[in-house]
Amino acid sequence: MSVVKYLKIFMGADHGGFEMKNQLKAHLISQGYDVSDFGTHSKEAVDFPDYAFLVTQAVTGNHKAGGHAVGILIDSIGQGSAVVANKIKGIRAVVAMDAFSVKSSREHTDANVLCLGGAWLGIGLARDLLDLWLKTPYAGGRHQRRLDKITQIEKQTMKVD
Repeated sequence: MSVVKYLKIFMGADHGGFEMKNQLKAHLISQGYDVSDFGTHSKEAVDFPDYAFLVTQAVTGNHKAGGHAVGILIDSIGQGSAVVANKIKGIRAVVAMDAFSVKSSREHTDANVLCLGGAWLGIGLARDLLDLWLKTPYAGGRHQRRLDKITQIEKQTMKVD
């Protein structure tokens, strides 16, 4: 199994994920990742859908341009950002719960957005889950058939570009 090294990481958070975003961003930069921060840039209350939309648009735009990018979204729980992100064609967002779910999300569904809960995940666990997610490659094989079905559902139910 080879380690995946993304060319670009897009990050965004609401006020509930602001501090964790800044800490994880510094960690990713220290690891050599190219990180773009879409905000928020303070603890002032904001709406998570705004940042989830910005990040997912950047991820899908990068893919359309031939790049390889992922998104990291952080709100208080992670669930809200995942709901918004999964409304965007081409996005497969998951909430980081534990090592098994994070690893499986990459291996089985080639998840391209990871959502973290700033109010319930400690920074050490969040960093470990993020690192595991980033280094876990998509397994392909028997999982490709299922990923193709997800893409087909998108084509049937979402507006075509």
